[in-house]
Amino acid sequence: MRSIDSADYQEIEQPVALMAKDFAAGSSTRTHSHPRTQLLYAVRGLMTATTDFGTWLVPEGHALLIPAGVMHRVMMHGPVSMHTAFLSEDALTEPVEDCRIIRILPLLDMLIRALSEEPVDYDLHGRGGHIAALLADEIERAPVARLALPMPRDRRLQTVCQTVIGDLGARVPLDAIADMIGMSRRSFTRRFRDETGISFGDWCGQARLTEALERLARGEPISSVARGLGYSNVRSLQAMLQRKSDRLG
Repeated sequence: MRSIDSADYQEIEQPVALMAKDFAAGSSTRTHSHPRTQLLYAVRGLMTATTDFGTWLVPEGHALLIPAGVMHRVMMHGPVSMHTAFLSEDALTEPVEDCRIIRILPLLDMLIRALSEEPVDYDLHGRGGHIAALLADEIERAPVARLALPMPRDRRLQTVCQTVIGDLGARVPLDAIADMIGMSRRSFTRRFRDETGISFGDWCGQARLTEALERLARGEPISSVARGLGYSNVRSLQAMLQRKSDRLG
């Protein structure tokens, strides 16, 4: 039987190592890192992964690339079936320097499943080696999905983000937000975009999306989710979820 201990896949000769694991609803990992780059693929269910740099939403059919050595914690929202690929330093043509979400297209999904059926110590020059090489190539070609909730480094902006996350149903005016940390509206919006790469409004929308999907995955009624996140009605929440789904393809 294939090991479900990630430590068993870090020092093997093979450039791509596959591990499959199921998690119960509500479970989570400890904060940890790996010597290898990790591809965290949600075959079924919804996960969120958190690092010092932000939170990434990993819905079914998507995967998170995590650079080697980055500390992270993963939470399961509902039952989750996960496939993890551990990639050696020379498996990819360019190193993964930042976390990013990718869409798992049908070919990449088939390659992951095929490699998981090969022995862990597959022949580098045989079928397993060929699958692994193509799998790594497809990872680099996979489309990126915008499912990150980046965190600013400025402690004042971090305070704002934590305040928003603490009450996602509130709609506090931007001027009041800026005044709370002693900044002008213009300085706040410019600094926030510089540090996160997105506007404050888009960040708040992404935070609500993340929370909505997590609650729905746990089985909470959509009417309750809509009320808790400050939507005027269920239809407004459904429209937001549909727009995001359309952009993800």
